Amino acid sequence: MAISMDEAAAALREAMRETVKRYSLWYLIQGVLLVVAGVLALVYPFIASVTVVFLLAWILIASGILQGIGLIGASNVPHYWLQLISAVLAILIGVILLSSPDSGLLIMTVLLIVYFMVEGIAKVIFALTIRPFPHWGWVLGSGLVGILLALILWANMPLTSDWLLGLMLGILLVCEGAALTYLAWQVRTAPAVTVS
Repeated sequence: MAISMDEAAAALREAMRETVKRYSLWYLIQGVLLVVAGVLALVYPFIASVTVVFLLAWILIASGILQGIGLIGASNVPHYWLQLISAVLAILIGVILLSSPDSGLLIMTVLLIVYFMVEGIAKVIFALTIRPFPHWGWVLGSGLVGILLALILWANMPLTSDWLLGLMLGILLVCEGAALTYLAWQVRTAPAVTVS
């Protein structure tokens, strides 16, 4: 008996929802740490530019590691590969920035545009996959913010400065962290989550 596309999509959504429930503590920790990292990134524009690059690098590495931890045991969920690419990309960009902090503002900007876009798309797909899970719209909003920030950076690329990169990264991390924290907290505190 063949399974219809609607039944397959419903099964994939249910697998994603179960993963969110099972790993809600990891999502909660990741969300809180992303908010903290985002606040640090918003504060850093007043620091010297080499320090800015190192701070950006470590924030991206920490973000990628936390996202990777959240993916442990979740390889059967839909769009797992996109979330994994996003985590690996964050770590890779962080390592590149650490190994050559004087690589230039243009390279940093291009790397962050790619990261913001991939991370934004990954969060949008994640949100649409867990829909109509309670509070899925927060995750969708954080993904749209990531895409918007990538487009803003792209439009302002010749004029980009260190403080703008830090501001954009801080906004993205705070939005993503707040969305994940809120989603995970609601999942953990709800006695019985019902989804339709």
